[in-house]
Amino acid sequence: MPRPSSTSKSPRHRLKALPWAALLRAGIVIRKRWRTLSDKERARLTGLVRDSRGRPSSLSPKDRKELHRLAGKLDLKGMARELMPPGRGRRRRRKRRCPVP
Repeated sequence: MPRPSSTSKSPRHRLKALPWAALLRAGIVIRKRWRTLSDKERARLTGLVRDSRGRPSSLSPKDRKELHRLAGKLDLKGMARELMPPGRGRRRRRKRRCPVP
């Protein structure tokens, strides 16, 4: 039975469909944030993530606190804001004027 044409795209076609500009931008932003940490902090953060295997709950409370501190230095929320396409951020709420009686 032949496959539908939508799933039979060649690997080369799939490779062209990747959003290369977005991936490059993400790499640049992540590198910039990563370089803000000292070598010692980077090694410690890498070790904590490796030890936790992606689950902070498997760390001791002291290690969890240190992981949180190091992640805070990376400013992950700022990174997400920087990677978001223009016009997709939070919208400001307009102040409602109270009706004058």
